[in-house]
Amino acid sequence: MSSPRSDPSGPREPARGRVRRVPEGSDPRSGSWHLDTDPETVERDLTRLVLTLVELVRQLVERQCVHRMDQGDLSEEQIETLGLTLMRLEEAMAELCERFGLSPSDLNLDLGPLGTLLPTD
Repeated sequence: MSSPRSDPSGPREPARGRVRRVPEGSDPRSGSWHLDTDPETVERDLTRLVLTLVELVRQLVERQCVHRMDQGDLSEEQIETLGLTLMRLEEAMAELCERFGLSPSDLNLDLGPLGTLLPTD
């Protein structure tokens, strides 16, 4: 008996780098989960994830710095140092994205109903 989700045209090739559930009876470990990997895809996706996390932390630090400046908690020297540091971090992120063939929009993961991870402003 076929399931309501079966495709009448036959089984499709799973997407590379995706987790899929193996149907019962087609594998000795029936019902187990498998990860289909392509080394190039995995490397790019891992690089994208790491750069996304670094960009998220960079943006959080930048917001915290702006908040502290607005509150007047920082001296002029500290503001100057933070400004230069944040500019260098932003340049470094741009260089890393370029090196790995990623655009800034590639780092903004879609979290489904929650929206995107990074602000789009």
